[in-house]
Amino acid sequence: MSVESHINQLENRRRSLKSKLSEISTSPGIDHTEIAELKRQKLWLKDEISRLRDENAMH
Repeated sequence: MSVESHINQLENRRRSLKSKLSEISTSPGIDHTEIAELKRQKLWLKDEISRLRDENAMH
């Protein structure tokens, strides 16, 4: 798998998490633990995407 396709997959997962977070945040009975975990995953994906882009730019 190329780096670009891997980045695209990570971006798709991040968009999916963003959508899920939006959905959960507006529903009654908010689970703050789940929201925190989703935000953590989303941030990790953002960092990983940035890291891969930086590494790819160096080559």
